[in-house]
Amino acid sequence: MHTEIDIFDKPIGRIRKMCELMGLGAEFDRKLPELETHLEGLVAEGETSEERLTVSGLAFVKQAQQGSA
Repeated sequence: MHTEIDIFDKPIGRIRKMCELMGLGAEFDRKLPELETHLEGLVAEGETSEERLTVSGLAFVKQAQQGSA
């Protein structure tokens, strides 16, 4: 039996939820491809903590939102 575990599922789900709570749902959808690339870079550097990926992803989306304002 083969089970695929995606390290990005929980962090992205948490980031989506937080963005919706902060009124940034549209920003999340717009930045999702860049967010995935950002998280992939962190994993490539050795980050495996879902909590750290979540925090970094939230900061990334928030920074992107502030940059576009």
